[in-house]
Amino acid sequence: MNNKLTNMVMTAFFAALCCVVSPISVPLPGGVPVTLQTACVLLAGLVLGPVSGFMAMLVYLMLGAVGLPVFAGMSAGISVIAGPTGGFLLMWPFTAFIAGYIYKRFASNKKDISRYVIMASAMLLSSVVMYVGGLIWFCFVTGMDLAGAISLCLIPFIPGDILKMAMAGLLTLPLEKAIKYMLPPDTKKKVIKGI
Repeated sequence: MNNKLTNMVMTAFFAALCCVVSPISVPLPGGVPVTLQTACVLLAGLVLGPVSGFMAMLVYLMLGAVGLPVFAGMSAGISVIAGPTGGFLLMWPFTAFIAGYIYKRFASNKKDISRYVIMASAMLLSSVVMYVGGLIWFCFVTGMDLAGAISLCLIPFIPGDILKMAMAGLLTLPLEKAIKYMLPPDTKKKVIKGI
């Protein structure tokens, strides 16, 4: 399998993974559901790198936008993206890009604890960017003030997001190794450095 084909396959895999976990969602009073999808977003960035992680989430958004029921609770359509939670969805490609860029640039060649510190920092920073964009959109669409939006859309999600970051962190290295063993020798270095 050549490098371009590998990129396409892995991008499609992570887009599909995000689709598969979409039915698993718990709605909260603010209208923003708790899902496993944010773990997939972070994992796509960490494992695929910035460009392919971004593309995987963009493919996912396009699938939902054209009507496939891949958003939380098996919802679909432009109306979901244009709705109160749409800002979070729109930030997912950028979240994956930021997590992937920081991790691949600063940590992928490290073997000690600093690798995990940088990985955690990458997930934290990219999640902050996601929340800033999502909260701004939520306030714009609903007319709610920032304090209210934070109480509905941020604070209830912090414990779950910490668990999802831990899950993504634990799965990153095994997935990187699995990809490495699936590839021919001439493409391994390119892929592991960032697809």
